[in-house]
Amino acid sequence: MVFNYTNGFHDSANAIATSISTRALTPRVALGMAAVANFVGAFAGQRVADTVGKGIIDPPSGSTGLAICAAALIGAIGWNLLTWWFGLPSSSSHALIGGLVGAALAGSATVLWSGVWDKVVIPMILSPFVGLIGGYILMLVILWLFRRSNPGKTARGFRSAQTVSAAAMAFGHGLQDASKTAGVVVLALTVGGYHTGSGIPPWVLLISATVISLGTYSGGWRIMRTLGRRIIHLDPPQGFAAETTAASILWIAGRVFGAPISTTHVITTAIMGVGATKRLSAVRWGVATNIVTAWVLTMPGAGIVAAVSYFVIHLFM
Repeated sequence: MVFNYTNGFHDSANAIATSISTRALTPRVALGMAAVANFVGAFAGQRVADTVGKGIIDPPSGSTGLAICAAALIGAIGWNLLTWWFGLPSSSSHALIGGLVGAALAGSATVLWSGVWDKVVIPMILSPFVGLIGGYILMLVILWLFRRSNPGKTARGFRSAQTVSAAAMAFGHGLQDASKTAGVVVLALTVGGYHTGSGIPPWVLLISATVISLGTYSGGWRIMRTLGRRIIHLDPPQGFAAETTAASILWIAGRVFGAPISTTHVITTAIMGVGATKRLSAVRWGVATNIVTAWVLTMPGAGIVAAVSYFVIHLFM
């Protein structure tokens, strides 16, 4: 649940940064809306939870398996806090998966590499490109449809529409990220001998949804500034296009494929895509490069912290 809370405030920017930067919503209203949508989204499906809980590693039962789970979460928490401190929108999802793999390797547990490749690596590579291209295309469509509209009236309309698109983005975040934590909880319960079967106990989903919502409401202002202003200065139509693109990708990946993709990756690249329709130089590519560097380092960085954590825990077992 500590990881879940850090996930909430680390990734709250993903759902609402664009709405705040375009002044479609005030910060506290946006955070409250995102927290509620996060909570509801957590109950929208469990395919992502099944992937994280069963498709990444196969730890042994007993204390060794529990130590692996604990070390994985410590690695993910450490990476979340580090990137939050520097205001970098890295992926909590890939920090968690990197932590699981790193801890499993340190504990000589089985890593299900086919699951890592099919459900994590391939979606991790594809989803940013889909976000970039999808955001670019949707923004071109909006520009064409409203090419003869009054700019002020159009901006006011899209500012209102952003309430819906931001809620959809937060819903997708709950569907993806609350489910990931629920999957790890079930994994820990299973290796500890407290759970059998394939289902997720309702109380696990309830507590995961509640804690991630509380984390979301607390806000992640450092990352919010990066997403909302430092990549590109967004107007309401651009914000709507970016959020709609990202929310659609999260929904399809979670509901159809059960792939634990990164909300950070899809919203960041969608923002880049909509910004590029204005002109390529409008996107601050230096900031984007720093973000992508953090993405590349996330899984190995969290994995190393998790491996070290496992060895420390093992000393006291």
